[in-house]
Amino acid sequence: MENHDKFGVPKKVLVTGGAGFLGSHLCEKLLGEGYDVTCMDNFLTGRMENIEHLLGNPNFTFKKHDVTTYIEIKGSLDYVMHFASPASPIDYLQHPIHTLKVGALGTYNSLGLAKDKKAAFLLASTSEVYGDPEVNPQNEEYWGHVNPVGPRSVYDEAKRYAEAITTAYHNKHDIDIRIARIFNTYGPRMRINDGRALPAFMCQALRSEPITIFGDGSQTRAFCYVDDLIEGIYKLLLYGTNSPVNIGNPSEISILDFAKEILKLTKSKSEIVFKELPANDPKVRRPDISKARDLLDWEPKITREEGLKKVLDYFKKELGI
Repeated sequence: MENHDKFGVPKKVLVTGGAGFLGSHLCEKLLGEGYDVTCMDNFLTGRMENIEHLLGNPNFTFKKHDVTTYIEIKGSLDYVMHFASPASPIDYLQHPIHTLKVGALGTYNSLGLAKDKKAAFLLASTSEVYGDPEVNPQNEEYWGHVNPVGPRSVYDEAKRYAEAITTAYHNKHDIDIRIARIFNTYGPRMRINDGRALPAFMCQALRSEPITIFGDGSQTRAFCYVDDLIEGIYKLLLYGTNSPVNIGNPSEISILDFAKEILKLTKSKSEIVFKELPANDPKVRRPDISKARDLLDWEPKITREEGLKKVLDYFKKELGI
């Protein structure tokens, strides 16, 4: 069995950032597959409520720790999955230095642990390594178009560096690595005030507040439901290719049309208002997932229409509606 060692003991996984939106869903998935999971988080952007339902599981351990400092885990480890990082513009602009430290020192410490434990390592990278892309859709061979000193650089360059040091550890120390380039993802446990388009639009519509669009709304995004995303991550973990793989939904939509979809779903009368587009905001964002299809036999199954219906009740509950 892939999730047990030769003695039938569950394989052990460390998930950094495990109390975050994606990390908590990943912990849940791994436990469901029979793994022994250690979740590590310092709650800079993660939340205890995301993992409270897992605390009674005998195969789940929580450890509060900041991964920018030395990581110590007793016993063996089979996998280290590095998901720790502020990920929304509001978060990384509020915590610019820590975002860079998590990408640099956090990845270094996590890789060092993987090296010491002879564990495979999976990096949660991002579509933001492509910056404001000059090609659409973006495939893994595209090097990106990133401003190294722009307002988004603290996140973009942190992840680009994380990919570089992860690859260096593979080349120098023969660490078994995976690099997941994660595109826009949504689902339960998103923070309603994290500044991303979906929670912002959903909450504004449900509160009958004006829906705020930056720029003219022609910029595009592609949204993947969290269950699909986590399944792709899990398949990548097991497959073990050592080069980057895009994980996301290639169904592209303009931000303006997306706002209109939210209005229709929520039956909201909110008006749409336009504000100045932030510097270096990507004009297009769409993953080429040919590699994931070919190598992992993975592609998203949940349509945007289905996913938005699934997440509507979550946002209503969060808002007390």
